[in-house]
Amino acid sequence: MIDALKAKLTEEVGKLQHELNVVLPNEIRKAVELGDLRENSEYKAALERQQFVQARLGQLHQRLTKLSAIDVGQIPPDKVGLGSKVVVTDNATGGRETFHLVFGDALELEDGHVTMGSPIGRALLGKAIGDEVVLKLPTKIRRMTVVELVTIHESISD
Repeated sequence: MIDALKAKLTEEVGKLQHELNVVLPNEIRKAVELGDLRENSEYKAALERQQFVQARLGQLHQRLTKLSAIDVGQIPPDKVGLGSKVVVTDNATGGRETFHLVFGDALELEDGHVTMGSPIGRALLGKAIGDEVVLKLPTKIRRMTVVELVTIHESISD
């Protein structure tokens, strides 16, 4: 999970570096050749894109640094933590829900993914099979029980 995310982010960094170092300088040079820069929309668009790419590269480098600092050995093998897939049953309705705990700054959340910083993520963190989860929502309190757990350790070994 962590290695796949690192690879994906590294690929995006490579594409953005190419755009920043090759594509955008060419666009800026062409726009400068067109003349008056005060009313040159191509020039302004290229500069704005350059600023955006630089900011995005900063975010990606920061995220890659955080990913590199994660020690999977510090994540408990028998409790809910980063990368865990958790199945809970709602104590009131008996309905089952599945959650995957992902990074707090995950950009592309898929169905069932929750960040560890979200209310449900915080409520699940550190729970084991059989533990009751109390989720305090603005309108009510939900009580759920953890019935299945696949930790990041089990995912890696598969």
